[in-house]
Amino acid sequence: MEGFYLLPHPPIIVPEIGKGEENKIEASSKSFEIIGQEIKKKAPNTIILITPHGPMFNDAINITYENSIKGNFGQFGASQISMEIRINKKLSKEISETAKNSNIPVVLSTKELLSHYNVHISLDHGAMIPLYFINRFYMDYSLVHITYAPLGDLELYQFGIAIKKAVEKTNEKVVLIASGDLSHRLKADGPYGYNPSGEKFDDAFLRLLENGQVTEIFTMNKEIIYNAGECGRKSVLIMLGAMDDIHFKGHLLSYEKTFGVGYGIMKFESTGPCQSKLNTIVDAVKNKNNNQSNPYVRLARESLTTYLEKRKMMEELPSYVTDEMKNLKRGVFVSLKKNGNLRGCIGTIFPATSCIADEIIRNAIEAGLYDPRFEAVELSELNDIEFSVDVLTEPETATKEDLDPKEYGVIVRSKGRTGLLLPDLEGVDTVEEQLSIALRKAGISPFENYSIERFKVIRHKEE
Repeated sequence: MEGFYLLPHPPIIVPEIGKGEENKIEASSKSFEIIGQEIKKKAPNTIILITPHGPMFNDAINITYENSIKGNFGQFGASQISMEIRINKKLSKEISETAKNSNIPVVLSTKELLSHYNVHISLDHGAMIPLYFINRFYMDYSLVHITYAPLGDLELYQFGIAIKKAVEKTNEKVVLIASGDLSHRLKADGPYGYNPSGEKFDDAFLRLLENGQVTEIFTMNKEIIYNAGECGRKSVLIMLGAMDDIHFKGHLLSYEKTFGVGYGIMKFESTGPCQSKLNTIVDAVKNKNNNQSNPYVRLARESLTTYLEKRKMMEELPSYVTDEMKNLKRGVFVSLKKNGNLRGCIGTIFPATSCIADEIIRNAIEAGLYDPRFEAVELSELNDIEFSVDVLTEPETATKEDLDPKEYGVIVRSKGRTGLLLPDLEGVDTVEEQLSIALRKAGISPFENYSIERFKVIRHKEE
């Protein structure tokens, strides 16, 4: 493969859209031009472009499979700027087949297929912005248009390996572009407000890419990643997979955050061949997951892992379990998330076992295997699953006026029916919303007489 690039996709950088505002990110414009000139010199016959903004499936990577794909900037008030690019169907199909042979889910999207979802095939701005600048200098290429899916990090990396194998098999002259913006939470007036994790993510992510520290990218703090509000990381994970057997360093041409979004432009240079990094990454992720400093989430993960491996519960408490976990009895909820989405949650309002530790062990297994909303978790998923443990304080009688959905959970009771809602849930901002949901869960009419209790939650998360 001839080259690898991380490119952002701010529509405002196009003069016909920015109408002068593009001058505020002039360094990005100049960097785009450098990349365009470099790609002209490389003269690839195909550009593989990975975008966050094409038609996205929840459970499969989407590869466009038509003779050509076209689009314009009409949604940004500049419909006069359009492009149509032929698709390299041979390489697209080879990538799909290679990925499927590695059990990575891929869909080859046609107009007919997407019409069933009321979606049209067209170039998205995640693709068009980089191509807009490349086309100024070079247009003699076909395109492989890929929209990533919210799959696990390791699956995305393996998909990148599949891309590399397919390119080698077809003997194509290719450059690969990972399209994606960095944090969207760099300023209070930015698209998602300010969060300190945004700057931390951008600084760490770009530094690791510059140094070619692939393993460390996969073991970054999950909460910082989530709070950063980025859209480029998964594109990059695929690109890193395509560089699996080379050492590399990144050259950061520019980084700007004028509009509260991180725009990083980086090109990558191979510094020599190496053995596949995949096993090292897998071991590092597994080691990080299995050696969490927080004993609550560590026990939850070990409990479910042990059960999936041996089909029986842990027989002894590990040495890291604290006296508090052994001696106190509390209700406990164990929650599992995969790629930011709930994957299972089971808990007890009141303790059902002898101590918090036993409660965690039991509820971790229940959350992984017996939450009726989800299929049972498989052992192969565990590296991509985040565990959290909520320990409930003892409930106390309360009135509506005593509630605060950010600080307190609520329990409602009436005639043997009970409903519970944890505190600080996304989208639950008022006492009325909190009570309404808890009553609905219990099957209690808001016009019935019911009692209210409140409790706090001590939340334990993985790093």
